[in-house]
Amino acid sequence: MIRSVVRGVGTALPRRVMRNADFEGMVETSDEWIVQRTGIRQRHIASDDETTASLGEAAARNALAAAGMTPDDIDLIVLATSTPNHTFPATAVEIQERLGMHHGFAFDQQAVCSGFVYAMTTADLYIRGGQARRVLVIGAETFSRILDWSDRTTCVLFGDGAGAVVLEATEGQGTMADRGILAASLRSDGTHKDKLYVDGGPSSTGTVGHLRMQGREVFKHAVAMITDVVEATFAAGGVGADDLDWFVPHQANKRIIDASAKKLGIAEDKVVTTVHLHGNTSAASVPLALGCAVGDGRIREGDLVLLEAMGGGFTWGAVLLRW
Repeated sequence: MIRSVVRGVGTALPRRVMRNADFEGMVETSDEWIVQRTGIRQRHIASDDETTASLGEAAARNALAAAGMTPDDIDLIVLATSTPNHTFPATAVEIQERLGMHHGFAFDQQAVCSGFVYAMTTADLYIRGGQARRVLVIGAETFSRILDWSDRTTCVLFGDGAGAVVLEATEGQGTMADRGILAASLRSDGTHKDKLYVDGGPSSTGTVGHLRMQGREVFKHAVAMITDVVEATFAAGGVGADDLDWFVPHQANKRIIDASAKKLGIAEDKVVTTVHLHGNTSAASVPLALGCAVGDGRIREGDLVLLEAMGGGFTWGAVLLRW
């Protein structure tokens, strides 16, 4: 049985770090207020010369280096992003060009904060379907470009960054002991589209627009939806919370992360949390957190890891894999 095994992880962050105190002269807020409600202490903000494509390229190069591969080894690039460099062509194609890759194919995938989880499952299907042997999966965002910096309820929450993994087709035994992606579950429900959205677009307003969010509504639905998709993934894999070595959730809000882990029965010391360092980086948040946990030695070969995310739409999903 063909499995999609992670061979390398890479991350990239903008140079500029914006701390909570930096907002105090911009909007009515404070470090204490932000930390208490979100757990966020700082985030990275892209400069004019840093874009989704440049951050995605840097993360991709780091992932390739970690995997001991070059762009020549890659068959497909899947980029998860809600903040592309252009309406078209796909930013994945721009990253392909920046990497000097003139073969294979590349495309963007848009599922907001769930984008990386969606992209991982998409890449897995291409690998298991024989269309690609090695896939570069990237989550890259510059959400600072679509924030309303006068709205204190949203501008303090988001940051910019990128993360990437290299997936490779590997023969497995068809058991849960195999390395690679073992199970996944994806969901969406468009009836919630007005709870977290951008108020612009090429077809509707002809503008980029700004991010808008009904924070209490998002929080109210988040834990139940996360629980739903994680339990479905557990069932598909025939495992439970006690079998996990690491839980790598979307880094939107520490209160949501803590409440979800508690409801699922996942021990606190198994939860990877980086929201205090990066804020919510949308599709980049899961690979950034993954990169941190791999980089500091927490996640090791053979560990059972659960990725989870929820985003605007609403979209939500989970991926279970063995490192």
